[in-house]
Amino acid sequence: MSDMTPFDTQAAQAADMAPLSDAEAAAVLVMLLDEQQASRMLGQLSPAELQLLGQKMCALGEIGPESICRAVDGFTARTEKLGIHAWGRTNRVHDMMRRAVGPIKADNLMERIIPDGTPTNTLDITKWLNPQAIVPLVKGEHPQAIAVLLIQLEADVAAKVLHSLPPEQQTQVVHRIATMGPVSTEALVMLEELLSRRISEFHGRGTLTMGGAKNAAEIINNSAKTVEKRIIPEINRMDKVLARAIENEMFKFEHLFELDPKSMGALLREVESDILINALKGIAEDQRDVFFAAMSSRAADGVKDEIASRGRLKMADCVEAQKQIVAAARRLAAEGVISFGSGDDDYV
Repeated sequence: MSDMTPFDTQAAQAADMAPLSDAEAAAVLVMLLDEQQASRMLGQLSPAELQLLGQKMCALGEIGPESICRAVDGFTARTEKLGIHAWGRTNRVHDMMRRAVGPIKADNLMERIIPDGTPTNTLDITKWLNPQAIVPLVKGEHPQAIAVLLIQLEADVAAKVLHSLPPEQQTQVVHRIATMGPVSTEALVMLEELLSRRISEFHGRGTLTMGGAKNAAEIINNSAKTVEKRIIPEINRMDKVLARAIENEMFKFEHLFELDPKSMGALLREVESDILINALKGIAEDQRDVFFAAMSSRAADGVKDEIASRGRLKMADCVEAQKQIVAAARRLAAEGVISFGSGDDDYV
């Protein structure tokens, strides 16, 4: 049996029929969401907006069905003429999929949804291009379009693109960046179309190529050792040239800097003194410490003296010596003497 008195009931009904302010309607809508959804929405608000909304949520008291209906109807009336733009749609769907089912399942789902497309719009792709690739895309374009693009790039990339523009256009672009207000969705759509057209004209599809031997090598280097032992021989049977390219990317001289003293010591025992001196001659002094740390103090001092007395050396000779050390490292890694990678089954 209800504890409300007739007076309480009448007051609640009157409150339910009272008109809602915009803030009160927003408070009702937020309280209809679950806590996780509401938290994400509230995280987008300013402190003042949060305070106002919190006050309304606490002050509303009992919220009857009429108030809920009017809040939802008001939201529908405000949004029915807005529409939902297509710009960035694929990215938004992809992001929602990731949050819902995780990145791997989301990527597989998007491949089925858009088998011939890419989940990245042209503007996002442009953010990954180097300045030399971006310059032809903006050449001769209106300063406003260039300004909109530059504010979305990393500052150092934007600076290089700006420097490539004619001097008289640089000032116009910077002025528009400094005075730019809100950018409409229509303007972004126009910029997207411009970039798509320009990429096709100047670079074709080559600029958008992703992956390659370097990316494959980075993934393998960060996988378990058993992955490398299985994959590289299989790729070698499929394509010997590709397998060699991946191996060359997997084992670069810089990767040796991460070896522990024990592994480095095992490697140095396989390397002739002259080869080591030539290789170390081609790198900075602070990068040589990892090699010296694996030697006795006497041996390290001897190598340092040899490097200092060797005089000028062609960089090609240094690189060739480094390649020989890398080849020795590759052989020792295959034999299990030294280890690269971070997979769990690299440890017992």
